[in-house]
Amino acid sequence: MKHLIPEFDQMRRRFPAEATSSMVLPCLRRIQDDRGFVADSDIAELTAYLGVPRIQIEEVLAHYTQFRRAPIGRSHLQVCRNLSCSMRGAEGVIEHLCHKLQLQPGQTTADGRFTLSTVECLGSCGTAPVVMVNEAYHENMSPAKLDALIEELGK
Repeated sequence: MKHLIPEFDQMRRRFPAEATSSMVLPCLRRIQDDRGFVADSDIAELTAYLGVPRIQIEEVLAHYTQFRRAPIGRSHLQVCRNLSCSMRGAEGVIEHLCHKLQLQPGQTTADGRFTLSTVECLGSCGTAPVVMVNEAYHENMSPAKLDALIEELGK
């Protein structure tokens, strides 16, 4: 994280002096963009840099599902399981992916290619069920579409 301090210093100049806590979210996002996840050492360094209690950073990490505490696979498959997606087959999508990839939500394949996660909402209710792969949405998913997607991602 130390190499990000110049960026954080520049960011800090845009915030009022009493708003240091407001930097937690953008700093964590930048750390994750850089490393791929937020390590315990990053939390310790960010706590020292910002002068905020560690619990404040831990709470942000626990609340926002966008943050990861461990490395993930090359393709991060996030399946929405909110009400709209569930009513349109999200549980079947999750089950199919678990069977196809031989893992459970929260796990990564042994080869590091895929990580499967469930999320509360991806905001695409009209095209449910939805799977987000890294930053791309895949809508109206079916077993055939899932098989084709996994095949394409595996190349």
